[in-house]
Amino acid sequence: MSLRAPVRLLDRSRKWALCAATAVTLIASVLVGGTGTSYAASSLPCDLYAAGGAPCVAAHSTTRALYAAYNGPLYQVRRSSDNSNRDIGLLSTGGYANAAAQDSFCAGTTCVITVIYDQSGRGNHLTQAPGGGAAGGPDNLANAIAAPTTVGGHKAYGVYVAPGTGYRNDHTSGIATGDQPEGMYAIFDGTHFNGGCCFDYGNAETSNNDTGNGHMEAIYFGNSSYWGYGAGTGPWIMADLENGLFSGVNQRYNANDPTINYRFTTAIIKGTANRWAIRGGNAQSGGLSTFYSGARPNVSGYNPMSKEGAIILGIGGDNSKGSAGTFYEGVMTSGYPSDATENAVQANITSVAYTAPALPVALTPGSRISLRATTSCCTTDYLRHDDADTNVVISPISSSSSATDKSDATWIVRAGLANSSCVSFESANATGQYLRHAGFQLHLNANDGTSLFAQDATFCPQTGNSGLGYSFMSGNYDSKYLRHYYYTGYIASDGGSNAWDSTKSWADDTSWQVASPWS
Repeated sequence: MSLRAPVRLLDRSRKWALCAATAVTLIASVLVGGTGTSYAASSLPCDLYAAGGAPCVAAHSTTRALYAAYNGPLYQVRRSSDNSNRDIGLLSTGGYANAAAQDSFCAGTTCVITVIYDQSGRGNHLTQAPGGGAAGGPDNLANAIAAPTTVGGHKAYGVYVAPGTGYRNDHTSGIATGDQPEGMYAIFDGTHFNGGCCFDYGNAETSNNDTGNGHMEAIYFGNSSYWGYGAGTGPWIMADLENGLFSGVNQRYNANDPTINYRFTTAIIKGTANRWAIRGGNAQSGGLSTFYSGARPNVSGYNPMSKEGAIILGIGGDNSKGSAGTFYEGVMTSGYPSDATENAVQANITSVAYTAPALPVALTPGSRISLRATTSCCTTDYLRHDDADTNVVISPISSSSSATDKSDATWIVRAGLANSSCVSFESANATGQYLRHAGFQLHLNANDGTSLFAQDATFCPQTGNSGLGYSFMSGNYDSKYLRHYYYTGYIASDGGSNAWDSTKSWADDTSWQVASPWS
């Protein structure tokens, strides 16, 4: 897919520019005399950046407006049932996402996020990333319902990036190039990450290839320690400056860059001539801390910088796409924001009360449960492991079943091994062995402690695709759900190249009732 914005999007951008211009006009009334700058209570992040002299040149969010005067769409979704698209806008000017519009449009089918609109008026929208030097493409698009949240008391959805998912814009307007100053922040799920390269948001190459040191300046979030790392085991906020993740002045260890894993994490990178900084904090409360502020790396290519001005989300500059994470909102600025401006933005972020949805009571970690099929053929069948091999299947279980069969169909809910917002299922009669997929088929295997196993054994509960019970999205394939197909367990998408991806009965086959444990 070409990332040059379609005419339709550019036309909208011109209209939305009026909103941004209105916001700038409002800012004029915010500035007051004296040694500091005060901010109107109604100011949103991009209003605050403009008041601080570093206006937004890109503003992306699927949860809320980032300008007080903005009233355009936040993002676009496409549903699988008929491949039609729908823009998802706001409940009111300067307000929160109209999640109900998405829920209605996507009911009974699946949706992906096709466009994340730029609120700045510059047309810097994010769309499906094409292939690059590190990996082919186009990349996957995010499942539109995989990252539910609440913001300002309203339901909304974030952008759930499973490995292979990525967004990009190589034809931008106003984004810093060369050694020009810029700032950026993003809000991430601090519990959803991995060590893959590279979960980034920010400035990257326009060619989708690695063009050398200093050609990127993006926020990285994860626990990769190959190039740079901080204190503890991660995740860390670092800067992806190309050919290296930096936790401080140079690659490798920086004790001042801490593990930071708040459920909602504010991450900041900013850079100007021979100076850059890492800042971060809890997006739900408190202020920001500075983890590094100082000179550019003393390695050839990083001073001066050679930024190119593309924008990426969820991938590296050369389309490295082995990463995982969740994005809720973020901006890029023209100019190097002051700490005071960023502190005001953080105060606004904490004021809107991002809140994670609670796991259903029936799926509280530590609970013992059984999972009953809801398809009409199989309403007395339960998900169980097969004693003859490692396969996971469904079969009838009743009060007259053997004790072994009852135990095989009983699971202990655990916090998701790869994402604590989700769940994993440990066998009730095989301690340390978990439900996981391999080759898209479900198996019962012992936890080997690897990142891959943790991802394969993590499932995110959602309202049942048929409207009954719950559906369980794979933690590392966000278009695939736990499914029974000819009595065997798989993870399956609603249509695809595998037999078990059949659209027939997909919604029913992927919906499960959480039942009382048989054992």
